[in-house]
Amino acid sequence: MLLLSASDVRALVTMPQAVDASKEALRLHSRGRCDVPLRTALDVPTHDGRTLVMPAHVPDLDTVGIKIVSVFPRNAELAIASVPATIVLLDGTTGVVCAVMDGTYLTALRTGAVQGAGTDALARADARVGALIGTGGQAAQQLEAMLCVRAFDEVRVFSRNPERLAAFVASMRERLAGRYETRVVAASSSDAAVDGADVVTCVTTSALPVFDGRLAAAGAHVNGVGAFTPAMQELDSGLLARADVVVIDTAAALAEAGDLIAPIEAGLLDAGAILELGDVLTGAVAGRANADQLTVFKSVGSAVLDVVTAHKVYTAALTQGRGQKVDL
Repeated sequence: MLLLSASDVRALVTMPQAVDASKEALRLHSRGRCDVPLRTALDVPTHDGRTLVMPAHVPDLDTVGIKIVSVFPRNAELAIASVPATIVLLDGTTGVVCAVMDGTYLTALRTGAVQGAGTDALARADARVGALIGTGGQAAQQLEAMLCVRAFDEVRVFSRNPERLAAFVASMRERLAGRYETRVVAASSSDAAVDGADVVTCVTTSALPVFDGRLAAAGAHVNGVGAFTPAMQELDSGLLARADVVVIDTAAALAEAGDLIAPIEAGLLDAGAILELGDVLTGAVAGRANADQLTVFKSVGSAVLDVVTAHKVYTAALTQGRGQKVDL
């Protein structure tokens, strides 16, 4: 069995490779080539926490995986991750555990990657101006995923916390220097970031829309990544009503995302017209049909994304001889 740390995961799989893994996972999902049971949630009310167990079986890769992810907001007071995760990977032919790896970074990686897959499939090829709203723990991977699928001249970033915004922009400029030519700049407001942007990515846990949906121009593409419960809504209902094409990662988004539930319940969005990204990627349905369409991609995540990405990490580790071998 291999133990793989966060630094191992970072070294073994790049963002472009993770985007490819997300595309593969969603193609398999749309073709019915994987088994993804409903996740099990266990509340820990004494510490305001929740632990989720998310399994998936991917026969085409002969692999089974389980992600254990917790949401403990009070961890921030202890200076540790508030959403820690671990992934257990099993050999699909024997059921033997073959790897245990850090899932905290991998979750951020694949969450960025699935947005990258959606942006690549739906945004105009000539998109040059991006907007990123939110500078939390997953924002760096969201930004990198945008940059690896489109050649942006500029990405405008906004956060309600000016100090965090300045620190994030400075950090991203240093981190991405020499790899991308994109200018990363701080915006004065979310509306200023979105106005005229070709691609907008929102990664917050806001209960209220984070920008005026009327500012999303014809031809723009919008990603909603952060809201993952019915009580959260980053994208305003008017934006969803205006959208020509609405795409989700899996059907779970229809039950979990306030971004979709609110406009559907208000009669502004037809649930039957919503597409799955895997179907777009396989060509079973059309995504963007022309440069003037407003497209929206909403993701809430799925264990199949974690397991396919983890399998890619594991196979790379075997090839490169990385990780710590242990016997239990």
